[in-house]
Amino acid sequence: MNAWIGWALAAAAIAAGYVGWGWQGVVLGITVTVFWLLLQFSRALRAMQQAAKRPRASVASAVALHAKLEPGLSMLQVMKLTGSIGEKVGDDPETFAWRDAGGDAVHVAFTGGRVGRWQLLRATAGPDAGTHPAA
Repeated sequence: MNAWIGWALAAAAIAAGYVGWGWQGVVLGITVTVFWLLLQFSRALRAMQQAAKRPRASVASAVALHAKLEPGLSMLQVMKLTGSIGEKVGDDPETFAWRDAGGDAVHVAFTGGRVGRWQLLRATAGPDAGTHPAA
């Protein structure tokens, strides 16, 4: 959800509380807003704890991650998809990379804290890849 929408809803809850129940409604509106903020904080912490349990910048399948990404996802949502914290590989735009066991990687560029673009980088084949020894 957009932060502006969240804060507008919080202000609307406080205003509705005041109109309906006076100062007690304002207290209720503030309480609901604080509870909502605590839920968001708890969600972020839970995602960080899960990501901290896995190796950094690793993902089960880079191809699957590439297929699941879409523009506008937040870093928290990408961390939930990958299950790990990405490795920062660039600053402008802020770019993070995740790799799988096969060497494939996904580079995700974040613009304004949201996924702007991403790129799948396949592992290069070794010099003897695809050749079989003569029998």
